[in-house]
Amino acid sequence: MDIQNKTVLVLGGWGLVGSAVCRQMMPEKPKRIIVASLLESEAREAVDALRQEFPMAGKSCFVPWWGNIFVRHELKDTPRDEILRNEDLRQMLLDDLLDALTLPVLERSTIYRLLNEHKPDIVVDSINSATAIAYQDLFQSAREVRKALRKWKSGEQVLLVEQTERLLATLYIPQLIRHVQILYRSMQIVDTGVYVKIGTSGTGGMGLNIPYTHSEERPSSVLLSKSSVAGAHTMLLFLMARTPDAPITKEIKPTAAIAWKRVAYGEIRKRGKPIQLIDCPPESGLRLNDTLRLTDDTLPYKSLHRPLRSVFIDTGENGVFSRGEFEAISTPGQMEFVTPEEIAEAVLYEVKGGNTGHDVINALDNATLAPTYRAGFMFDGAMDEMKALEEKHQTKSIAFEILGPPRLSKLLYEAYLLQLAFGDIGAVLKASAKTISRKVEALIRADGNLRAQIISIGIPILLSDGLTLLRGQEIKVPPYRGENELKITEKSLGAWAHDGWVDLRIKNMERWKSRFRIITDQVSRIPHQDTSSRHLRTRAYWHSFKKIDPGKLVGWIFSEEEKGKRMKA
Repeated sequence: MDIQNKTVLVLGGWGLVGSAVCRQMMPEKPKRIIVASLLESEAREAVDALRQEFPMAGKSCFVPWWGNIFVRHELKDTPRDEILRNEDLRQMLLDDLLDALTLPVLERSTIYRLLNEHKPDIVVDSINSATAIAYQDLFQSAREVRKALRKWKSGEQVLLVEQTERLLATLYIPQLIRHVQILYRSMQIVDTGVYVKIGTSGTGGMGLNIPYTHSEERPSSVLLSKSSVAGAHTMLLFLMARTPDAPITKEIKPTAAIAWKRVAYGEIRKRGKPIQLIDCPPESGLRLNDTLRLTDDTLPYKSLHRPLRSVFIDTGENGVFSRGEFEAISTPGQMEFVTPEEIAEAVLYEVKGGNTGHDVINALDNATLAPTYRAGFMFDGAMDEMKALEEKHQTKSIAFEILGPPRLSKLLYEAYLLQLAFGDIGAVLKASAKTISRKVEALIRADGNLRAQIISIGIPILLSDGLTLLRGQEIKVPPYRGENELKITEKSLGAWAHDGWVDLRIKNMERWKSRFRIITDQVSRIPHQDTSSRHLRTRAYWHSFKKIDPGKLVGWIFSEEEKGKRMKA
């Protein structure tokens, strides 16, 4: 993509890589760069630095934005701990995380508001998403719940509900899924052209023998969670890259430590606060007994009333390292390191359409095993064998609702009913929707075996009156989500019938007629003399409309009507 006069959104723009990406973009003359960070101070600091470095670009070129993109807009500036402590805010978080992704959930999200306001052509995401999610520490939340459960079982009063809700709010995969869902939908709506993620391996490129840990485990569960989330994130982006209406999706995944921002002497800060020096003279030493407190404010520590000061190398959001620490992790055979400028160069080249060889999504595309010629060659043989067995056993193999989704089974059976009642597409087009509805319902009423095949796999049958439902004990739609009894409204009934009920109402028969008209119109536009490889679904493909093939029809519906066509081989 040509970057000139385009709007670029850099998520994590204050960080080491984000800042380098902003600087790397400037020679390409973007119209505007939105510099997004978690804190207002970070976003403004990054923008001030860019304005000083590029004064000719004009102040309007750099726009600061701040907030937590993983929550709704209302909560974007509220610390996560405060959200989890407050019952009302916690419920908002859980609703947005675990409820269905509806339009209101999308539109109140921070990501949607940010993208809808600035409508970026290019998004570069340098937020360490895996760390942000995994370091919420699901394991510690689980330990707290188990501890509360033990107390509750022994008769103690505990805040079991709060602890459980905090655990639910910490689940990694729901957070990651909802984040990618909202990001995709938002970029689709604002027509973003390119999305580049700066990912992570989680271990700086090292293996399970990594010597750096966060606990007595080696490696720690939290560290492995980071790698797990990073891998899951990559696979979701792999799917987004295979979605036709998504932006061009790429991921650069550094497998080394990223350094550096500056080398200096000064206060050593941890989580934004100076490390205060304290002393424990030998005469105040603690005598070890049967137990050891991990934290103890009652001990006679001696404050030296000054912060720790030393020489350090600043690695941005990963914190500051001493000379010894940096030398140890950068030595050959350890993490080593890569500079943010090298990452930014790769990002720029990929955005412009180049191939650096470092795009993980492209690597996965080339490494995965795609559909094969051999499989295609053998397809007809498998179909012929199944048809022969259908003839031998006097049955029809329509749907079992094992593959899923229920909509697939519903559509296959509706197409099969049309096949039984009318034989071919032309006959359906000649009949009125009312006649079609009446004839297919007559089949359902007369054939108990056919009814049983449908409802026994969890697919109900809605009769033409729209009020009578034929069903078994189990139905696949609506899915069970904690409530066994749901209110029926016109909207909900329509959604359920669409998603997984054989629908015999007149308006659904009109929908089938419309599909057949579109198919015949598509074929009629193919010149009779065109026998090239250009067209897949020709008159021959549809058997000159002399029969109805449920599998082919539903494949067409999923590809064309529902825009679910495979994008890559």
